[in-house]
Amino acid sequence: MKTNSLGRTGIEVSQICLGTMTWGTQNSEAEAHAQMDYAVENGVNFFDTAEMYPVTPLSAETYGRTEEYVGTWFGARKKRDDIVLATKIAGPGRPWVRDGKPITPQAIRTALDASLKRLKTDYIDLYQIHWPNRGHFHFRNSWTYTPYGQDRYQSHVDIAETLDTLDRLVKAGKIRAIGLSNETAWGTMRYLNRAEQNDRTRISTVQNEYSLLYRHHDLDMAELAYYEDVGLLAFSPLATGLLTGKYLGGKVPAGSRASIQPELGGRRKPQQEPAVEAYMAVAEKHGLDPAQMALAFVLSRPFVTAAIIGATSMEQLKINIAARELTLSEAVLDDIARVHRQFPMPI
Repeated sequence: MKTNSLGRTGIEVSQICLGTMTWGTQNSEAEAHAQMDYAVENGVNFFDTAEMYPVTPLSAETYGRTEEYVGTWFGARKKRDDIVLATKIAGPGRPWVRDGKPITPQAIRTALDASLKRLKTDYIDLYQIHWPNRGHFHFRNSWTYTPYGQDRYQSHVDIAETLDTLDRLVKAGKIRAIGLSNETAWGTMRYLNRAEQNDRTRISTVQNEYSLLYRHHDLDMAELAYYEDVGLLAFSPLATGLLTGKYLGGKVPAGSRASIQPELGGRRKPQQEPAVEAYMAVAEKHGLDPAQMALAFVLSRPFVTAAIIGATSMEQLKINIAARELTLSEAVLDDIARVHRQFPMPI
């Protein structure tokens, strides 16, 4: 398994990261443990979770359950030091998570300690801000969000207080590296500027959505990644399963995410079907599995540190991890570029 460094930390992670957000609803504890076993056996050393997982669906009753499953695996397998473990503090808006209030220094300390307890560990390798206090373009907000009207002063204060708190937790040994998620170029640069000017810990990664159907990171964030060594942890590289083709024609396979969340977080709209069909045709033309082609494309991008894969079955997991062995030819990449020009923003 190829590895990449988390920013400038020297921490090496597998280019495939095991996602966990279905563990505790769609997947049982035993299934979660089996996925972790298989992933590690096949070269994966990087797990990503979050305090608010699972998300299929989100609920107060299951809050924190995914971290608990990871923790019981560590307890049973004794492999904590073999794994680069990433988790996240939730931003505002969920009433069962700190009453839906914004992230504050105290909230960070409280959330981190709770995650450490659930995960049965005394340190987190990569601690991430799941989404910012201010508004942002992610979660399909790119169609409607505007930064005008945001409290500029408070946005600066939030970033300063968040970074200063995370830096103290790094120095205390509770965190090794810090990252952002659902973040923008402006937000990321504010963190980096404060770190440089005040001798704080640098941001190492940004975890944003990226796939053949959602390529916003190709623009300003790609330039930022190159000049600042802040790599992308690409979530939803299969666009919540759309790029497998299983939802074409209105199909909803039993047990699939769409059977629980019909709109797939706003992605399952009519305009995405022609794009999915076109990418499926590229895969068929070149004799490729469509899911593996989609993942291999993400892994080929120079700004990607790791692609986060999620699976509800071992069959899916095996297909996804095997994508590491696929190198796309120039002919395939040319066909992908042609489809992208035709359907630049389908979700």
